[in-house]
Amino acid sequence: MRRVAAGVLIGLIAAAVAGPAGAQPRHGMALYGEPKYGPDFRHFDYVNPNAPKGGKVTLQAIGSFDTLNPFTLRGVPAVGATLIYDTLMTGSGDEPFTEYGLLAESVEMPADRSSIVFNLRSAARWHDGKPVTADDVVFSFNILTESHPFYRSYYGAVDTVAAEGDRRVRFTFKPGDNRELPMIIGQLPVLPKHYWQGRDFQATTLDPPLGSGPYRIAAFDPGRSIVYERVADYWGADLPVNVGRNNFGSMAYEYYRDASVALQAFRGGLYDFRQENVAKTWATGYGFDAVRDGKVVKEEIRNEVPAGMQGFVFNTRRPVFANPKVRWAIAHAFDFEWTNQTLFYGAYKRTESYFENSPLQSQGVPQGRELAILEPLRGKIPAEVFEKPYRAPSTDGPNGLRHNLLEAKRLLDEAGTDVRNGVRVDVATGKPLDFEILLDSPTFERVTLPFIENLKRLGIRASIRTVDTAQYENRTRDFDFDMVVHVWPQSLSPGNEQTGFWGSAFADRPGSENLAGVRNEAVDHLIGEIVRADSREDLMAAVSALDRVLLWGHYVVPHWYSGVYRVAYWNRLKRPDALPPYSISFDSWWLSDAPSAATGKAP
Repeated sequence: MRRVAAGVLIGLIAAAVAGPAGAQPRHGMALYGEPKYGPDFRHFDYVNPNAPKGGKVTLQAIGSFDTLNPFTLRGVPAVGATLIYDTLMTGSGDEPFTEYGLLAESVEMPADRSSIVFNLRSAARWHDGKPVTADDVVFSFNILTESHPFYRSYYGAVDTVAAEGDRRVRFTFKPGDNRELPMIIGQLPVLPKHYWQGRDFQATTLDPPLGSGPYRIAAFDPGRSIVYERVADYWGADLPVNVGRNNFGSMAYEYYRDASVALQAFRGGLYDFRQENVAKTWATGYGFDAVRDGKVVKEEIRNEVPAGMQGFVFNTRRPVFANPKVRWAIAHAFDFEWTNQTLFYGAYKRTESYFENSPLQSQGVPQGRELAILEPLRGKIPAEVFEKPYRAPSTDGPNGLRHNLLEAKRLLDEAGTDVRNGVRVDVATGKPLDFEILLDSPTFERVTLPFIENLKRLGIRASIRTVDTAQYENRTRDFDFDMVVHVWPQSLSPGNEQTGFWGSAFADRPGSENLAGVRNEAVDHLIGEIVRADSREDLMAAVSALDRVLLWGHYVVPHWYSGVYRVAYWNRLKRPDALPPYSISFDSWWLSDAPSAATGKAP
């Protein structure tokens, strides 16, 4: 799930039923079973409850920004813009998907799961001192679902939302077995109704919005930098979910025009923390004195976070990519093995699942429950789904690339194309098989250019167009591209967000993440199976089935993943000894030179 974190980050409330009249209030909710932490827990296991508070941490961002409202389609929001808001519930980093009360003190749900009630904390306050109310929650739900297709999809199964007093709000659900819905309602960011009334919510804005979270916007230079300061009297500072977190006195983001400039700034000590996503840079870009002297810590931190899918995405709305055989042929022209060894120093593994690096990915051929889910779709989905596991084209072995290009030629010939005067054309229409790859950073050109050269050997003319962040956002939002590079992040509990990723209803909805234009009844059906799954076993079977159908639909040319966080940071920045398996949990780090560091104890 884009966390958003995520990403970055769903399920059945583990609520005990009090009786026919209703449900007993509970402190948390979990996908299956009970939350790890009981109602009297004091803090998450992976935080340092005595972490020093204060100091300024400086981070980096690439590109620019032109709005401080992260919840609309217009403009490019400032990085970190959600830091000023609290949600109804918040998750832990050491459970696949569990939530505990943040703005909400407790939750209630009847046995039939037809609704959920959130009881707000009486202490919850906006930064202007006014209380957070049930009316704010109702307002937030309505304006978010009206303003953004993601929220409209995510909360599409909600029937009504109503305030039942100042601190009690009820969501009722449409008929159907949507087990994740109560938890994704818990993720709702709550916005102040009194602030937004009379303002245009969908317009870009450089007026710092009002929030209730641990940070507020202190200063900014449009497109260049933004500073968030810790709210000294933050209402939720002592909640168990916040103990040991939100330790920095202020967080500044400095914007750089590209990654290479940002790296030089880091080497010069202009910011504190860097998560490296470029393998070549990781291998060759950190041989400077501060690393050798121990002033900069360089480490790889293993994780159990699903890698999701990154790849070259085919816009199947374009006639050139309408035929799956053409897409599969094009995939054979990407030489991952050469790319990995030559450009990435062997740092990556090939992605062969939309849920890579997790137990949810498909393996072998479908059996048992998964086969039972897929069987009714036989004849409506590729036969390969039942016959063999998906394997991305590989160039391992002698003549690997040549073999792949010969296979690509065979597929292209079968798809009704031919080479005429050195250019591959559609035999029926005479139109050339050419397309443009849209990028938002020059960094990816070194990966894309060899791919284009291999396509030329097949008579396919591909080109690169690299544009600035704003233009890239606008074009991808309107599906105005042939091919792009995209990442679909995943969680250990996939659910409603899959509709926005692959659902037919979002194939032509601007701003959705269905960039590939997937419009497939079988995919829609499998998403429904995921949403309706009432056990972990059923969920895993349904996700694996969807994975297979997407893979054999050839909507992307898969890239790679690593399974580790590659991080470098100046040694004034400290972290807990043991990070949780599902998050880098940067909000639990601290500064050794913070004003309160002298009284801070060891983790």
